[in-house]
Amino acid sequence: MSAAQITAGRAALGVEFGSTRIKACLIDADDPATVLAVGSHEWENRLEGGRWTYPLDAVWTGLQDAYAELLADAERRHGVRPTTLSAIGVSAMMHGYLAFDAAGELLVPFRTWRNTSTGPAAEELSELFGVNIPLRWSIAHLRQAELDREEHVARVHRLTTLAGYVHERLTGRFVLGVGDASGVFPIDSATGDFDAALLERYATLSGRPLRTVLPEVLDAGQDAGSLTLEGAALLDPTGALEAGIPLCPPEGDAGTGMVATASVAPRTGNVSAGTSIFAMVVLDAPLAGAHAEIDLVTTPSGEPVAMVHCNNGASELAAWAGLFGRFAAATGAPLSADAVFETLLTEALEGAADAGGLLAYNHLAGEPIAGTTEGRPLFVRTPDSDFTLANVMRAQVYGVFATLALGMRTLAAEGVTVDRMYAHGGIFRTAGVAQRFLAGALDAPVAVGDAAAEGGAWGIAVLAAFLNADTDLDTFLAERVFAGADVRTAHPDPADVAGFSAYLDRYSAGLAIERAAVAAL
Repeated sequence: MSAAQITAGRAALGVEFGSTRIKACLIDADDPATVLAVGSHEWENRLEGGRWTYPLDAVWTGLQDAYAELLADAERRHGVRPTTLSAIGVSAMMHGYLAFDAAGELLVPFRTWRNTSTGPAAEELSELFGVNIPLRWSIAHLRQAELDREEHVARVHRLTTLAGYVHERLTGRFVLGVGDASGVFPIDSATGDFDAALLERYATLSGRPLRTVLPEVLDAGQDAGSLTLEGAALLDPTGALEAGIPLCPPEGDAGTGMVATASVAPRTGNVSAGTSIFAMVVLDAPLAGAHAEIDLVTTPSGEPVAMVHCNNGASELAAWAGLFGRFAAATGAPLSADAVFETLLTEALEGAADAGGLLAYNHLAGEPIAGTTEGRPLFVRTPDSDFTLANVMRAQVYGVFATLALGMRTLAAEGVTVDRMYAHGGIFRTAGVAQRFLAGALDAPVAVGDAAAEGGAWGIAVLAAFLNADTDLDTFLAERVFAGADVRTAHPDPADVAGFSAYLDRYSAGLAIERAAVAAL
């Protein structure tokens, strides 16, 4: 049956450009919960000239490699390769700065969300707009370039995100999904477009009318163009893929994370853990005030969302796992990466609830919530700390969630409540460990579903399948995608809640150590 769906062009393709992997996911368009094939390509950002970036040629070589791997996987599983599709969706890490001139030439190397050099601009715009403008937002990057009098600024003709750039090259349409757009410039929930009043304030401030510089904003399900001949060749250089395939609006990884966890209705939320980590909570009422720890963004269908975003997620944990993996290999008993993670995470369950007095800071990059502009990963203990492998690993997992928990405390103080919190990302593949610790950190039930490891690539494939649907997104997810899903929920253990709270108090006090390391090293 799957082979027939692929041959008939009833498969939908989602591609997501994550921080460390470009991932492609093929699903049954008529049964979006069914994954037919996957492919991926590893890539890494570079620190060049003091800024985190990816070269644009790596975007296309990586996309083609991930798609080729997906084709091979489809043939292995089903004996066929798709030559046409029902729909395609493109997603990518949000925010950042991709500025082009009138001829479509990139003006400066892509500046990713990870850059934290936009402090003066973010502070100025937050005060001007009356809403928090985080350092990584596209408008903060543009304004900082203006404040720094960068030569290229006068020639900025178009500003977009990575997903918007890839989508435009595939279709010729200069558009963004509303969720991705909400990390470029504030969205007016009443219109579903960039806030016109704030655009006027920006024009008065900078002398730059912005609306023609920014993409058209689309809701999930709207027509966002179709694959051109040139776009088909970019995706599949073999020439087998046909042009004319419709594309859904390009989205950011926050939006696809909400879709992948069925968290698009008010009072639902999700946590996405990868190179960065962030929590999204769909609001049922406006926040009382602006908070530096909270971004106001939207779901792919335009519902207001409070976002707690941390630049540093599971990368430091992965580095420790790599260290122990190398030790295993050096002893003559090599283990796969998954086996190393499973062993270490399972060991963490034996640790003390407060991690034995150990502290782990996972800051490879600057962390605005923690007040740092650069990263210095640290592991800290006192002479009387209980230095065991179980506590070391528990501290490392707690470190992944700690800065996020600081931001979530702000939402709790605002009276925001969540009926359900879903989690996704590779850290949750080992059942019952990171999920349990996150429930303790948030003092809330945390659910993990079948598609947790597939994450955003599956989420954007689902949005592609939703194109031109005759229902709203929440109903589509509930009835067509998650109706039979295997969802496992971890409820907070009181001992974990108390232990993590003690850990977080020490972590907060110890941030002075992190700031001193940034200054000294």
